[in-house]
Parts: sequence; structure tokens; C-alpha cells
Amino acid sequence: MNVKDILNNLETKHPGEQEYLQAVHEVLESIETIYNENPQYEAAKIIERLVEPDRILTFRVSWVDDEGGVQVNIGHRVQFNNAIGPYKGGIRLHPSVNLSILKFLGFEQIFKNALTTLPMGGGKGGSDFNPKGKSDAEIMRFCQAFMLELWRVIGPSTDVPAGDIGTGGREIGFMYGMYKKLQMENAGVFTGKGLNWGGSLIRPEATGFGAVYFTKEMLDTKNDTFKGKKVAVSGFGNVAWGVALKVTELGGKVVTISGPDGYIYDEAGLDEDKINYLLTLRASNNDIVSPYVEEFPEAKFIAGKKPWEVKCDIAMPSAIQNELNGDDAALLIKNGVQYIAEVSNMGCTPEAVELFHKNKLPFAPGKAANAGGVGVSGLEMSQNAMKLNWTKEEVDAKLHQIMSSIHVACSKYGTQDDGYIDYVKGANIAGFIKVADAMLDQGIV
Repeated sequence: MNVKDILNNLETKHPGEQEYLQAVHEVLESIETIYNENPQYEAAKIIERLVEPDRILTFRVSWVDDEGGVQVNIGHRVQFNNAIGPYKGGIRLHPSVNLSILKFLGFEQIFKNALTTLPMGGGKGGSDFNPKGKSDAEIMRFCQAFMLELWRVIGPSTDVPAGDIGTGGREIGFMYGMYKKLQMENAGVFTGKGLNWGGSLIRPEATGFGAVYFTKEMLDTKNDTFKGKKVAVSGFGNVAWGVALKVTELGGKVVTISGPDGYIYDEAGLDEDKINYLLTLRASNNDIVSPYVEEFPEAKFIAGKKPWEVKCDIAMPSAIQNELNGDDAALLIKNGVQYIAEVSNMGCTPEAVELFHKNKLPFAPGKAANAGGVGVSGLEMSQNAMKLNWTKEEVDAKLHQIMSSIHVACSKYGTQDDGYIDYVKGANIAGFIKVADAMLDQGIV
């Protein structure tokens, strides 16, 4: 395999799809050696087949707003790879959604899902629809129109969507309601469902909880703990909320949250009341964090900046892709950061990751650290299939085990001769081998 040639070919075929090309580049660099040591992969053209989606569905979504005006959006579903199970990945509703972003997310999902060891393939979907400022009735009409196209290609054994940015319990409910009407069956085709109609306990917290469990495993390798650690977190949605809950429970102190308008620095750390307030802030539908200081005036709001300028022991980007760049990484390192865990998908730019590795800092990539969300989604699928519900403690214990096993796999393939663990390389190799071997077993399809 020649990584440069493959990337040049992809760029020619898919010009301008920067996020997708970035994700592919990271994986190919990591697996190049092991790929070339196994000629059966090359003979079956595993890479050429893996980097292209199985199929992409693109469709128009027409809906009517509360004033009676007709609105038109674009919907997509990228079904990337189902070698180890049904396509599995969220639906993102955000004005920034395009095929490059969805292909990057779907590609990452292949390896993330493989790392959980659960039988789930990789996929992703979404629309450029913006739910902010819309009424419940408008959200419902959009979701129903979206599902009028999507229902044909999803199913509990085919493709199981979930929530993502802009898609929470409300949106999942509206989509599932329309799917059930069209398909005339009550099946576990979505995850992130309401608890009273098939959802799993701790699903909203799972991504954040899982990331903290993975970070705890990294700390354990250094005989270290969260106790007394200052943790910088970005975002203020369900993911950041889950991180804050679990970090605080383990004795750490979350000192930042952020939004598009800037970040909050709370030197005292987020306590129970402040963490609970994140839910109120998220539900306010205005996508800004500055109201936090009105509720807790001892905190500071820094407009137009990111939280990575704050001195911290652990940095956990939890908002969106490429939110932490090379300059941010240099500042974190200068200020003494000890651990970094991507909780958002591809939250750090390649320049940032390179600096963390150069300085031998433990760095967890999103496909490993944030796999707890899809891990609990897989557990929700299992509960639906068996027609039962596990307790919160049972789900949490299974999540903890999933994240621990992911850390073991990353360590197995990422530990270098000097003892430093390259978690990016470890995650990519572990996920790739599982998927590639399944593809070999199933022939050229």
C-alpha cells in the first residue's frame, strides 16, 4: 500500500472533501506497516473497498413551517461498511452538514464500532436542517418528511440510526413514530429512544461517561487518578454534561465549558447544581453559554475564545471536529497539560495530534475515547432484541467493561519500544484488523 498514491486518487475522485480525506489519511498512516505485512489484504483490495462507502442515499426533504411556508432541505444517509454488523451511526441535524462531514463520521464509525467488539458496522446520516429556533410542530414535520425517504433503507438488522448533534430524544421520537407507521412494525431500528418505549438507561450520559472511563485507564497506566485534577472541557451539551458528572464523581474538577460565543471559566469547578444547570442551558435553544455567569456570577465568561488557554491537567474536547488546533495544543503543553482525550469525533487537528505525540503525552483519539455512546447504543439494540431492560448499574458496568477492553486493544497495538502508548495507532490497527478479517471471510462483495 502506498498511502500517498491512495490519498491522491481519493482527492481526485472526491475533491474538497477535507474532513473525509483527513480521517482516511490518519487511518492509512497508522495501518500502513501491518497492511503491507499481510499480502492477503492487498490481494483482496481491502483498503480500496474500505475507504469508499457501500452506498450513499441523498434526498430532498420538503416540509411546511408554522407560517405555512414551504421549506426545502437536503438529507443524506451514508452506509459505509457492514462487515461485522448492521450499519450503525447517528443522524446529525446542523447547517454545516455536508457529504464530506458525514463520510468522515461514517468512516470513523467503522473502527469505533469495531473497537466496542459489538456486531455493528459503520454509517452516518443527517441534514442541513437547523433545529435551533424551530417549534416542536416544525421539528415534527421535518422529521416526518425526512423519514418518508429514509425508512426504505433502515431496519433493526440493516441500518440502525441514532442521535447526534441536533438530534435528541424529541427528534428520535418523531422519526421513529413515522418509521413505525410506514413499516407497520415496532422494532429497535433507532437507538437513543425514550425510556418508556425501548430506550436504555444512561444512554444520554454514555459518551461522556465512556470517555472518562477510557481516560481513567490512561491515568491508571501512570499510577495516577482524577483526584485533584483540573479538567478543561469544551461544549455544553449531553456529552460535556456526561463528562462533568463522571469527572466530578471521580474527584476531578471541571473548570470550563464552551459554546459558539466563547467559554466559561469556573475556577471552583462544576458542582451538582452547576452540572444540572447544563441541562437547562442546553434546553434554552439559543446555543450560547454566557447565561451561565448570570446564574453563577463567581464564574467568568470569555467571549470569542476557546478554553484551551486555561491551565489544566486534562483536556477533553467535547464539541465538534477540529476544534483544537496546533496553536491550542502548543498552549496546552506550555501550561502543563498531562493528558488529552478527544470526546468529540476527530476533535483535534493533525497538527495538534502531532505535537501531543512529539511531547509523549497520552492522547486518546475520538474513535476510542468516545465509543461509549455507540457502545450503549449497541446495548440498547441487545435489550430491544431480547425484549428486556437492564438496570442502570448493569448498563454502566457493561459500558465500563467495553471502555476497558478498548484500552487493552489500543495498548496491545500502540505500545512502542520506549513504553509510550500511541493510542491513535493502536485504535486504528485494532479496529482495522477486525473489519478487514471479516471482509476477507465474506469474499468480494
